[in-house]
Amino acid sequence: MARDPQKSTDGFTPRLCLFFAALGATIGAQLPFFPVWLAAKGLDARLIGIVLAMPLVMRIVCVPLIAREADRRNSVAGAIIATSAVSAAGVIVLAFVEGAFAIFVTYALISIAFTAIMPLADAYALIGLARRGRAYGPVRLWASAGFIATNLGIGLLLSVIAPEHLIWPLAAVTVMTAAAAFTLAPAAPHSPDTTPHPPASIVWRNTALLAVIAAASLVQASHAVYYGFSALDWRAAGFSGTTIGALWALGVAAEIVLFAYSGRLPPAFGPLVLLALGAAGATLRWAVMAFDPPATLLPALQALHALSYGATHLGAVGYLARAVPERLGATAQGYLATALGIAMAAATALSGELYAAFGDFAYAPMALLAAVGLAFALVARKVG
Repeated sequence: MARDPQKSTDGFTPRLCLFFAALGATIGAQLPFFPVWLAAKGLDARLIGIVLAMPLVMRIVCVPLIAREADRRNSVAGAIIATSAVSAAGVIVLAFVEGAFAIFVTYALISIAFTAIMPLADAYALIGLARRGRAYGPVRLWASAGFIATNLGIGLLLSVIAPEHLIWPLAAVTVMTAAAAFTLAPAAPHSPDTTPHPPASIVWRNTALLAVIAAASLVQASHAVYYGFSALDWRAAGFSGTTIGALWALGVAAEIVLFAYSGRLPPAFGPLVLLALGAAGATLRWAVMAFDPPATLLPALQALHALSYGATHLGAVGYLARAVPERLGATAQGYLATALGIAMAAATALSGELYAAFGDFAYAPMALLAAVGLAFALVARKVG
């Protein structure tokens, strides 16, 4: 996505950093602690699983439609503001809802808006930062920093408030995200464009782009066993909660380091190289995890999160930004989010069965999934 860089004097980058930090904080609050609130509201494990599946379903169904409409209206920033505001209002409503069915319906409606925010934000950031001659990674790292901050902060808060009151800090960070969204300006201000809007079929006619989407989706989905069962497995092995939290934080910290330095990487480390490195790192990580490695190896394996998640993400979104016209930026990111949602839903659904049957060896199929992702990444490099 080559553009003539212009010096940024409009506050675009700091506002975007603030928004990413707030969005990361919201995700960091919801992922670990929303299920705790659901349990406090009386939902059993089966119902909690059904409720938590809604974002994956809505990502598949609604994100491409929202992203495509944002591109058609040339208003990605406006779409971010709208989805963030609807999400915040929805979580506030959720605080007053009673009963499993009402919670399910309300959260489903929230998920329509909330799942679209990150792909829209990626498209907005990639367009705006490129126009201003800035790298994406050092800005995107603020989402990871926000994630860690609320993980720790709400974890501490949980020791002094009842679980049924957790919805209020969750609502607070969601409102904070909406407030940050309202500070965003158009990513690429320009005079109205009267040229025909490029058809979305451009995305599907690009073989390398399809291979990139497939590779990134498979590699990110290969995290399913880790996300779902690593804490349970380490707890069963006798690790303290502090140690488990530190291991998770180490993975995110490694990701932050990569994001911070991604703008200084040599030109040889382009998006397709980063994607292949991410897939290779995931394959190695899960292959070793499958054989119950000693505790001394776990920090090094957690550091591979910089590749398995970080490099994969940077490579995929970076390639999409270069491969499609600017006016299809949100559409392409929406397609990536949809493919990732499908792959993650399938891997998550299978991960419980695999872990129940094989224990740690459930990481072996995840290594195979990442290896297939690596094959797609290599295909993309060959034809791209």
